[in-house]
Amino acid sequence: MKNVVLMSIVALFIGCSPQYKKEKYEADWESLSQHNESPDWFSDAKLGIYFHWGVYSVPAYGNEWYPRNMHMVNSDVYKHHTNTYGPIDEFGYHHFVPMFKAEKFNAAEWVNLFEKAGARFIGPVAEHHDGFSMWDSKITPWNSMDKGPRRDIVGEIKTQLDKRGIKMITTFHHSRNLQRYHGVEGEVKFHRSHYPLVKETFPASTDDELKYLYGNMPEEQWNEEVWFGKLKEVIDNYQPDIIWFDSWLDQLPENYRQKFCAYYLNQAEKWGKEVVIVRKQDDLPLDCSVDDLEKSRKNKMGEKVWMTDETISKGSWCYTSDMTIKPANEVLHVLIDIVSKNGVLLLNVSPKADGSIPSNQQDVLLTMGEWLQKYGEAIYDTRPWYTYGEGPTKEPEGHFKNHKAFLKVKYTKDDIRYTKKANTIYATTLGKPASNANILLEAFGAKHMAKCGRVKGVEILGCDDRISWSQTDQGLIVKMTEKVPDEMSVVIKINVER
Repeated sequence: MKNVVLMSIVALFIGCSPQYKKEKYEADWESLSQHNESPDWFSDAKLGIYFHWGVYSVPAYGNEWYPRNMHMVNSDVYKHHTNTYGPIDEFGYHHFVPMFKAEKFNAAEWVNLFEKAGARFIGPVAEHHDGFSMWDSKITPWNSMDKGPRRDIVGEIKTQLDKRGIKMITTFHHSRNLQRYHGVEGEVKFHRSHYPLVKETFPASTDDELKYLYGNMPEEQWNEEVWFGKLKEVIDNYQPDIIWFDSWLDQLPENYRQKFCAYYLNQAEKWGKEVVIVRKQDDLPLDCSVDDLEKSRKNKMGEKVWMTDETISKGSWCYTSDMTIKPANEVLHVLIDIVSKNGVLLLNVSPKADGSIPSNQQDVLLTMGEWLQKYGEAIYDTRPWYTYGEGPTKEPEGHFKNHKAFLKVKYTKDDIRYTKKANTIYATTLGKPASNANILLEAFGAKHMAKCGRVKGVEILGCDDRISWSQTDQGLIVKMTEKVPDEMSVVIKINVER
């Protein structure tokens, strides 16, 4: 009898003890669906900036898939590599690591630049497919503290963000790093693995150190120690507000995907944070994660908040010597279009291997930031209206498979995008209207009155002139001022009576 009483007391003590308190999320989709995948702060943020920067920035050739393509004998990258550095069985990807010195990297300057550009969350590609970790890792010797820069890149960025109260994103692309031995003898595609498994090359090495870079180890060890272990390490050490995944999570066993989600969300509960998980394709359920569309976007309103990851260049995500940068107005128009459709933009920047950000990229960021500083009330903290907009320009159907078609989309002054805050509607032009032009906003026409409401007043942001307007059966007619306040986009602010 005494033993029963004692066991009951112990069980009660354990149940009440904080360290034994049952965690909110279990590693199953039903439990994880309790998570609010898009908290208000994320819906309000609209713009984040991250950067593809790592060992692959050293050759500055092709793109960030250099470490894979250098092994493809018929590729231009292979020819460049062998001509420049020597045979791949003598000069492997890991030989670039000492050359990645980041001697000009200044976390404070980077965060200042991205903040001026208007970013509400900022962070690094924590690890790309190449197996090199951009933080002080105890799991792999291939990390930025032990090799290359010999600095904790993630940690330095985190320190600067905390000083400014800015949210942090860390992105992970490492699901592809494992050598999955998929293919037949002599085939070098190995679709599910980043590094082709070619005999007598470094990715085929079983060396105890090299295997952590090239992913050549047993799958179960890699899943637990490397894939999940690295995520856990970043979560525990840096407490990111957003974890974003590239594709290929579907190559991981489902229980590991569930295990990650439960661990991250339970840790966030302990921190008192609302965090966000972003995924591509169908790699995680959308009732616990946000959908991401690479280099593309929706051509209609999204029912849920979604994200586009887009880069500042017209090609590679990482810096290359022949990189072409998009004009600021094109990047801005993409942001405005995304926001009008209930989306968020994650914009990529491409620093050089030495840690400098080229001036042409800085110019684009600062130009966009100046616009947001003046007219950001039409972007930040807004929500989609009953319609995203109107005008002649339409986006393609589909997503990444049509990314080249999305790159060709060029908006005009006749394209309008809407956002709202309470009883205020913002109509933003995706171009510069003509002086004194009459702009017709058809969304305010008589047949839409129940949705749009009656207009009470109109102003043009950045302009003190009294604005001439009238609401007709066809829509709201607004006369542009003699001096158009902005070259890239003009915001018409409309107050309505509900």
